[in-house]
Amino acid sequence: MNSETQRQAQTLGQAKIQHQTQVAHNKAEGLQTAELDTIRSAFPALHQVVNDEPFIYFDNAATTHKPQAVIDRLVKFYQQDNANIHRGVHTLAQRATDQYETARQTVANFIGSQSASEISFTSGTTAALNHLARGLVEPQLKAGDQIMVTALEHHSNLVPWQEVAKRTGAELIYAPLDPLTGKVDLARLANETDTRRLKAIAIQHVSNVLGVEQPIKAITDWAHQQARKSLPNQQDILVIVDGAQAVAHLPVNVQALGVDAYCFSGHKLYAPTGIGVCYLQAKHHDRTQPTQFGGEMIHLVGDYQSNYKQAPWKFEAGTPPIAQAIALAEAIEFLTQFDWQTLQVHEKNLTHQLVQGLQSISGITLLHPPQQADYHGIVSYNIEGVHPHDAATGYDQEGIAIRAGHHCAQPLMRYLNVTATLRASLSLYNTQAEVEQFLQSTQAIKEFFAHGTQ
Repeated sequence: MNSETQRQAQTLGQAKIQHQTQVAHNKAEGLQTAELDTIRSAFPALHQVVNDEPFIYFDNAATTHKPQAVIDRLVKFYQQDNANIHRGVHTLAQRATDQYETARQTVANFIGSQSASEISFTSGTTAALNHLARGLVEPQLKAGDQIMVTALEHHSNLVPWQEVAKRTGAELIYAPLDPLTGKVDLARLANETDTRRLKAIAIQHVSNVLGVEQPIKAITDWAHQQARKSLPNQQDILVIVDGAQAVAHLPVNVQALGVDAYCFSGHKLYAPTGIGVCYLQAKHHDRTQPTQFGGEMIHLVGDYQSNYKQAPWKFEAGTPPIAQAIALAEAIEFLTQFDWQTLQVHEKNLTHQLVQGLQSISGITLLHPPQQADYHGIVSYNIEGVHPHDAATGYDQEGIAIRAGHHCAQPLMRYLNVTATLRASLSLYNTQAEVEQFLQSTQAIKEFFAHGTQ
């Protein structure tokens, strides 16, 4: 190697080291100002005035705003490619079909599914969970069997199981929780559960009220191992996960988690409303029954009976949410251009700022477990002497959108011994300046309800 080549190699090597160092530095600190500005510029809804104040959106656990690329993709479909899928042979029908099935593969890649055939599209998490409750679990239940949930579940992952229990005579039981962390107590779970009767565990990945992340892999490993220990030929205890609050905040790999099913919605993932995902392991496809019947899902229709296509198409009766699925794929492409670690550090930094700020204001009660490790951007609290709905109205007058109420988690409200809470929930496009303004508004709202305008 001559001296000039060696010098160039050294320069390139130093540049590579500097680049790697800068990447590591960025990950440690989260999003840089320029990156955050670029992200925020992609979301048109953020740049408006509400009640004469700059808009601050802290209601991301309810739904996220949509980047312009997702909006444009939705519009482009209707302008150029609008056609029904799988049926037509004309050009637009073929284009629409290709885009829809490509979206299925994009979702499969995003959550680490082994095959796109394990992905079916629904109208949302609720529809996906209802499908699994009726089509997969209910046919396998008899009186005396058990379905396990937790006190942290969203109603969408509780009421369907209540109804299944009513129809079959099965028993709904609640997993033991560690009061210090809010997570399932694995030791008590092992000691207190009759695994001969337990047929399914339906559990959220991340709580929409507390932001608690459940140890899904550990629960799945335990459930599958215990079933085999109980009876040699017994099928695994099914583990069905509500991932609605997880997929926008942490990387999900369903194969690594080992879960039997995983459900989420597009609208909390920067995609349109009306689109959801039901991941179901291929080994369960044959024994899972369709819960909606009609066009598209059929193979042969006789005068008195019919048979059905293979999964996932047998689970998608009628015209599916075509444009929404294609826009969901666009949302996933938008999100995955960023490094997960960088996004998570950014979110943790904002949440830490928010929690510390609320703790410094007298009369604020945080409702999280005392040893909670991560909030995943969700902070629930109350202001002493102020009803959450009144406080939320006060925030709205400040141009700040947050959520107040029971958050579709009434059993958790009873567990926390409250009737309602305030909930601020953060996303990748929120900023430190917004958190600071939120804290100032919180102090002002507290003072207003305590002393009025004086």
